Amino acid sequence: MEQVKVKLLHPNAKMPVYGTEFSAGADLCACLEEAVTLQPGQTHMISIGIAMEIPVGYAALVYARSGLASKRGLAPANKVGVVDCDYRGEFFVPLHNHSAEPQTIFPGDRIAQMIITPYLTANFVEATELTQTVRGNGGFGSTGVK
Repeated sequence: MEQVKVKLLHPNAKMPVYGTEFSAGADLCACLEEAVTLQPGQTHMISIGIAMEIPVGYAALVYARSGLASKRGLAPANKVGVVDCDYRGEFFVPLHNHSAEPQTIFPGDRIAQMIITPYLTANFVEATELTQTVRGNGGFGSTGVK
């Protein structure tokens, strides 16, 4: 298991934590002084209160928590946040209320989940031809057509 340094930036900040032994995503908790209510269609930048030292060759991907998104309509406004390994600043989640009702976030609430994953840095080269495949240039929905 890879060690990742986490710096708590505020007294009420919480460490990322996995919900179960086999969870892929670690929960990120709201670091708030008081509750925040998001009106329908509103986005609010929620502090997580931590900074991290992500290993070189890895990125932290911040996703919605499935229960929060499906039951309350709350999810990151940017859908998936990407935190690069050279970023050392405070983590925030731009939480958006997709529901028709006001939604309140309380200090310490689990508001997103983070997966740390390896990535490939590509050397992009211009080409005049690409290798042919069965799919070819079939786009959206092309593999589901009978």
